[in-house]
Amino acid sequence: MVEKLQKFALLVRVGYAARGIVYVLLGYLALTAAGETSGGQNASFDFLQGVPLGSPVLYVTAVGLAAYALYKLIAAIGDLEHKGFDAKAIVERVGYGASGCAHTVLAWSAFQFAHGEKQSASADSGSSAASTLLAWDMGAIVLGVVGLGFVTTAVVQCRTVITASFMRTVGAGAPTSVCWIGRIGHAARAVVFLVIGWSLIHSAWLGNGAEAKGLGTALVSLRENQALHTIVALGLLMFGVFSLIVARFRIIPDVEKKDLKPKLK
Repeated sequence: MVEKLQKFALLVRVGYAARGIVYVLLGYLALTAAGETSGGQNASFDFLQGVPLGSPVLYVTAVGLAAYALYKLIAAIGDLEHKGFDAKAIVERVGYGASGCAHTVLAWSAFQFAHGEKQSASADSGSSAASTLLAWDMGAIVLGVVGLGFVTTAVVQCRTVITASFMRTVGAGAPTSVCWIGRIGHAARAVVFLVIGWSLIHSAWLGNGAEAKGLGTALVSLRENQALHTIVALGLLMFGVFSLIVARFRIIPDVEKKDLKPKLK
């Protein structure tokens, strides 16, 4: 059992590192001519596809993102982070669920690039996933709830910028600068998540998946205000650096069978 927990913890750390790679590349590409594409976060995978050993890196990234998504979904459903059941806790757990859904889509997209099913970043996985969801019965309601989750997460991220509560899960030995790096990164992520959340709610209302935005297209939509776009892109790059640091120093709770069961009051 202990060995399984250690393996899961290792996978979660790989997940944080994978998240870091995606955000660093996303921020970098947005700040350079390479970021002129509208391929969104898929542009990061497109970039990795073109570097030496790109496919193995993409496979590891896909596995890592899937592990991170699973961790967030368990935290949302099973209260792995021991948040409880008050209003504040429910808001945070809804945010975990939205993050889990978003990174599940990212993981699938990374796998498709690694497997050669995608060769370019011409399409954003956010709108593709939204269109698929809208084709299901009750899909619009689910999409709207996910959008609300992103808006909720954006609010929580804003609060985190002030309180730096993320430091509670960062273990001893982390660089002292990680606090301010995290604050800057969470602020940028709050802006992007707010754009994503609103786009999903709008998409659900109109029944049009093309209205939905992923990480990259949400960032692209800010280009009308070049100063804001640059600041947010830099912030997302910093969030990637923060994620890479956290991959090493994150305190990861043990996962037991009881944590896999829904805990709702």
